[in-house]
Amino acid sequence: MKVSVKVPATTANLGPGFDCLGLALPIYNTITIEETVLPGTGIEINLMSEEEAIDEMVFDNIPRDENNIVYKAVEMLYNSIGQEPSELRINIQSQIPITRGLGSSSAVIVGGLLAANKLLGSPADETALLSIATEVEGHPDNVAPAILGGFVLASQDIDGTIVYRKLPWPQEWDITVCIPDFELSTNIARSVLPENVPMQDAIFNAKHLAMLVEAVHTKDEKLMKFALHDRLHQPYREKLVPGMKEIMEAFKHEDGVLGCVLSGAGPTMLVISHKYDLDKIKSTVKDIWEAQSIKVDVRTLKVEEQGAVILE
Repeated sequence: MKVSVKVPATTANLGPGFDCLGLALPIYNTITIEETVLPGTGIEINLMSEEEAIDEMVFDNIPRDENNIVYKAVEMLYNSIGQEPSELRINIQSQIPITRGLGSSSAVIVGGLLAANKLLGSPADETALLSIATEVEGHPDNVAPAILGGFVLASQDIDGTIVYRKLPWPQEWDITVCIPDFELSTNIARSVLPENVPMQDAIFNAKHLAMLVEAVHTKDEKLMKFALHDRLHQPYREKLVPGMKEIMEAFKHEDGVLGCVLSGAGPTMLVISHKYDLDKIKSTVKDIWEAQSIKVDVRTLKVEEQGAVILE
């Protein structure tokens, strides 16, 4: 028996929503898990990609054994019901660019969990799957929208419980995803963040996060333009993303552009707009990055409202 699961890309943070906001996007990874019939064959992991944006060197460095994060997630699910994984073949078909801030690791974790859960007869419910995915990934901001789709607010309580809500995203707001041709690992992006931040910065983000949730809820474009600012992570990561400051400045005072933010840990950037010239966004971003010899893939997308799907 084998099961395939299609999982969307995700973007996290959206400015002030550090480690708690996430949004699903229509770029996908497909994970297939098959129980092999030959005893003693162990685990087999195959990686495939049709995306030019995925660097072959990065791809080649992904573990093909028990250290692979997909297998780790699957093993945790099996162990949670008192079992050990049998001989498994795991195929990962990747379209989500790796180490670009688009939730590639969350997508394969979620896909592996849902496929394994189906193989086991679906012993884990949505809450349990989200809890395991968060334990593997480290935080729920990407895995929650990968499972649920749409715009999700998620947090991990002190006891480990994941508290989450899916909120309606205004479909008339365009999301332009700007993916540069260089990688930035989450570990490096987190390493530049301070252990402590000034009280005024914490207050700033609390205010703007509250405004952002209200702006999305009421489709208030003026409030959204105010809300999409951050002091907890983007100022520190700016030095890791050439051209980031210039791109943000270019759209700062443009009518129709609600905001420009780093996607997750970066280096991908998002431009959120409404009734704005999308070709102008593309040309502006390309001009800034290409002036620094950086190629960029620019795509305007709608939010993917459906999360991970088990394929028949």
